[in-house]
Amino acid sequence: MNIIKIVAAVGAITFVSTFTAVAQQPPLPYGAPMSLDSAKKAMAASEAEAAKNQWPVAIAILDTTGSLIMLQKLDNTQTGSVEIAIGKARTALDFRRPSKAMQDVVAGGGAGLRLLSVRSMLALEGGVPVVVDGKVVGAVGVSGVTSEQDAQVAMAGAAAAK
Repeated sequence: MNIIKIVAAVGAITFVSTFTAVAQQPPLPYGAPMSLDSAKKAMAASEAEAAKNQWPVAIAILDTTGSLIMLQKLDNTQTGSVEIAIGKARTALDFRRPSKAMQDVVAGGGAGLRLLSVRSMLALEGGVPVVVDGKVVGAVGVSGVTSEQDAQVAMAGAAAAK
């Protein structure tokens, strides 16, 4: 019985630590919206990463105003991935951190499940902010394969946009 209490206590402490870490890290400030040229670089890098791995994905790029700059739906990508990619990018942009941070908090259960009530937030890995000179200038969201693979494609794009 004591082992169960210890495991429960460790689980609670881990969750609170994770939730607190996400909540306390000050997000980066927003910068000017990314340019079309930067978005094209991000899209080309994301598309190249997806093609290299033969992953059928949708790739969405938003600027800091939340406007969709570019959207690509690669061949054989499931239709539902388009809106999911946009949602992942919007989550990364709105919260100025990777959408995986939200996924991790929700996965912890307990109080973290409250995030599920936040309108238009997707707690799914695959959305990343585009950061230039320490400021968020946009976001890349990807959907179509596993969340980890989506994030790999999104990170390739975000890195190229700089």
